[in-house]
Amino acid sequence: QVQLVESGGGLVQPGGSLRLSCVAFGSTLGYYAIGWFRQAPGKEREGVSCIALSDGSTYYADSVKGRFTISRDNAKNTVYLQMNSLKPEDTAVYSCAASDYGVGLADGPYDSWGQGTQVTVSS
Repeated sequence: QVQLVESGGGLVQPGGSLRLSCVAFGSTLGYYAIGWFRQAPGKEREGVSCIALSDGSTYYADSVKGRFTISRDNAKNTVYLQMNSLKPEDTAVYSCAASDYGVGLADGPYDSWGQGTQVTVSS
């Protein structure tokens, strides 16, 4: 099972930017996608974005489309989430996960999860 480690979270003002990193330790062979999810206090976990490992296709939640960009660096076994124009409602713990049987923003297919990184958007 692949191990995932996130980094890059922090405190940022509204309108600011952050880049999250998700490093995969171990082989991602057999996995279909890497996804980013977030969970704010008192709210359900939400799929934010994912990237298909086969062809690099990307998917975004409507709430982040046009502001967030997911990308990968195969040489570094890393998936990034560039977050621009951040809003207070983006505040959450962001986690990356690996899917072993599908591509999408529902969390069901994802069975390997990182520990999460806190993103706080506040003035």
